[in-house]
Amino acid sequence: MRPSLLDPLFASVRSLSGIGPKVSGMLATLLGTQPPGTEPRVGNLVYLPPHSVIDRRNRPGIAHAPEGAIVTLEVRIDRHLPSPGGRSNVPYRVFAHDDTGEIGLTFFHAKQAWLEKVMPVGETVIVSGTMEWFNGRPTMVHPDHIASIGDAATLPLVEPVYPLTAGLSPKVLARGVQEALAKAPDMPEWIDPPVLDKYGLPSHRQALHTLHNPQDPGDIALDHPARQRLAYDEFLAGQLALALVRQKTKRLSGRKLEGDGHLKAKVIAALPYTLTSSQSQAIKEIIADLRQPERMLRLLQGDVGSGKTVVGLLAMAHAAEAGGQSALMVPTEVLARQHYATIAPLAAKAGLRVALLTGREKGREREEILEGLRSGSVHIIVGTHALFQEKVAYHDLVLVIVDEQHRFGVHQRLLLTSKGTAPDMLVMTATPIPRTLVLTAFGDMDVSKLTEKPAGRRPITTAIMPMERLSELVDRMRTAIAEGQKIYWICPLVEESELVDLVSAEERFESLRPLLGDRIGLVHGRMTGPEKDAAMLAFKSGDTRLLVATTVIEVGVDVRDATIIVIEHAERFGLAQLHQLRGRVGRGDKPSTCLLIYKGPLGEVAQARLKIMRETEDGFRIAEEDLKLRGEGELLGTRQSGTPGFRLASIEAHQEFLEIARKDARYILTRDPELQSARGEALRILLYLFERDEAVRLLRAG
Repeated sequence: MRPSLLDPLFASVRSLSGIGPKVSGMLATLLGTQPPGTEPRVGNLVYLPPHSVIDRRNRPGIAHAPEGAIVTLEVRIDRHLPSPGGRSNVPYRVFAHDDTGEIGLTFFHAKQAWLEKVMPVGETVIVSGTMEWFNGRPTMVHPDHIASIGDAATLPLVEPVYPLTAGLSPKVLARGVQEALAKAPDMPEWIDPPVLDKYGLPSHRQALHTLHNPQDPGDIALDHPARQRLAYDEFLAGQLALALVRQKTKRLSGRKLEGDGHLKAKVIAALPYTLTSSQSQAIKEIIADLRQPERMLRLLQGDVGSGKTVVGLLAMAHAAEAGGQSALMVPTEVLARQHYATIAPLAAKAGLRVALLTGREKGREREEILEGLRSGSVHIIVGTHALFQEKVAYHDLVLVIVDEQHRFGVHQRLLLTSKGTAPDMLVMTATPIPRTLVLTAFGDMDVSKLTEKPAGRRPITTAIMPMERLSELVDRMRTAIAEGQKIYWICPLVEESELVDLVSAEERFESLRPLLGDRIGLVHGRMTGPEKDAAMLAFKSGDTRLLVATTVIEVGVDVRDATIIVIEHAERFGLAQLHQLRGRVGRGDKPSTCLLIYKGPLGEVAQARLKIMRETEDGFRIAEEDLKLRGEGELLGTRQSGTPGFRLASIEAHQEFLEIARKDARYILTRDPELQSARGEALRILLYLFERDEAVRLLRAG
């Protein structure tokens, strides 16, 4: 059903000259084609932006060319001096001159016939490359470009530089991009003329041509109209896709979930604290959604320890009051068990049956859980993606809650809700997301925010220490253990690596045990489920007082009397991850400390991260800073999850165009919900171009 206009862009890159299976494989690595192993397409090269340029416009003459500068010279060829006896360890040299002096052009492993053809003695040629001075004599080793006077116009004076991967030649890639660009068809215009005029934006094709054939270094800048045009196009495709998902999901109208509040009241009465005002507001917004005939699509954002799980439980209690079942899906088994441990006792006070389903439940236990879901005797199910496997059937699934949803990939929402008749959906995240990222990744959702921590939580003191003070730190930990405190000690690796100079969790565990005694535990992602459970239980009960761990404890682990967290090699972690880890302490009413241990010297970004961590506990400010330091793909985890990130747009540089694209997408669909108009047809092409074809399939499915 894809428009035939786009066929040239969807052809394999192997249809381009000079690209065979080997180069295609390298390009797949470079371009991160999805799913992994998929052969890249011609369009992938068209939308690969250069990251910088080489400026070859400097033509100073031989004698005036500075050391290390990239210059272009017009020279007359004087003589060739081949390697004696064709020896490969002796360079082939070509001598030439201009009005200012003489230069030697040096070639290793030279092909004499080719060099004599492109640089005939007595002819004037153009050479461009890096100038070097050796013993006062100018030389250029392997010029980047050699052209006759007649072909001088083909020499790129401002040459785009693309990202590379091991083994891929810059010239092969640049040639492939140019050939791909030549195959790109003219597109119908999908932007309203007033927007084009207001921002001085070129056509889509002109923008691509400027990006890949810059005449000035500024032509590839993020604030150049060509890049702004392409960023707007990419944003519009994303916002349109999200709006279509929302339109489709809302159209699969759910049902009104009415409740009298008696189960919610019992859960609230069982809480050891009073709900915060933002928790109360979030619950009010969620229940108002559940009472509507349209499906709920809501994002609940809350900082570490802000009480999202309780808000989710109250939403599930409301669903049970209406006679339906709820499913809470989380990314890891550790987190699933943690949520179950938190929810089950509170739900039991309201007479609600909660079950846990992960890959670990087997045999009769699993069958009993599945039967409870089929019969409706299980009101709430907590688990990993096992909840949505083919054999799992529900009596009446009305509410799906997904925790840390960005770890699953943004486009799985429709799949997750296929187990019920258009169930309502609540997405929860403890990674505070900047507003701009909320628009790009969750633009189809309404948003609730938890901005306070539950009453009684104490601030966390954050300190920074160099690795050289490790023995002093161990002494402090010995004292803390003697005082009965509980300590997390986080390492970035599971086991020692020859490739990375870091201390592993296993190595640190072995080094601390003789110094601090037997009350030390170890937990990491390569342990079996029961081993992890046993280590966590020993720490929670106090049998062990210091737990050496990897980031397996990053999300959701709740040991309320843990008061110290040591994060080793803190310079290796991103801000959001440091903030998540710090949130494992300070969950009770005792003062808590986070110690960030670093190995110097620190780079600029690492210094900025550690400074921000020391300055603030505000997860929303940390998220904004993380966006500036790391970029949107890494922050949402999209680079790892296979979710489409942005190729041409930068959220920070093009924020204004994101806002315009969001408004435009909503306006377009109010006027033309099926994209049937002429502009609608052009927008369908746009969705294909930026790999948002799921949205086109939604349109076809009606």
